Amino acid sequence: MPEVIFPGPEGRLEGRYHPQKERDAPIAIVLHPHPQFGGTMNNKVVYNLHYAFYNMGFTVLRFNFRGVGRSQGEYDQGVGELSDAASALDYLQSMNSNSKHCWVAGFSFGAWIGMQLLMRRPEITGFISVAPPANMYDFSFLAPCPSSGLIINGTADRVAPPADTTNLVNKLHEQKGITITHTEIEGADHFFQDPHMDPMINNVSDYVKRRLTENSR
Repeated sequence: MPEVIFPGPEGRLEGRYHPQKERDAPIAIVLHPHPQFGGTMNNKVVYNLHYAFYNMGFTVLRFNFRGVGRSQGEYDQGVGELSDAASALDYLQSMNSNSKHCWVAGFSFGAWIGMQLLMRRPEITGFISVAPPANMYDFSFLAPCPSSGLIINGTADRVAPPADTTNLVNKLHEQKGITITHTEIEGADHFFQDPHMDPMINNVSDYVKRRLTENSR
């Protein structure tokens, strides 16, 4: 797993970059949870998402937002973090100009950032939102949501209550031309602690594999 340092809006950003041998492999970035609550790119959910995408043939990048680990800068309420994510995607694309599929996956705060990135970057073909904190952040910018994706959460999530996630999904379901798939992992908390991590990751992998064979937006 090569460590990489790439330029961000506020200085260097630290990441882990895992390329495939195929020049035209699909690409994915994975975004970590809240920097002020211990979120880093080595969070278990983020780490497992990273390897799930890699094992499906994706070239994958995960990284630390500004002020986390060796990434420069300081926490910026999500505004700067969105710019960091855009820089990470630029970096990933610059190394993989032949890639035809581009995915973004995020966990918790990272899911909120990932959905905003989706609105800015029309080349993103799919998304994975793990435990999006719809109770804490406004997701109304997803109008219209530009691509199909999977929203996955646990039924025992006390950080981002399932009812708020369901409300978000219902709003997105009203939009035409995209499909939002919503999966709930029975009994899982916000962090998908064992035994819930494997079922969550398996659901993500099944969804992504299906989308790759369909070639649909």
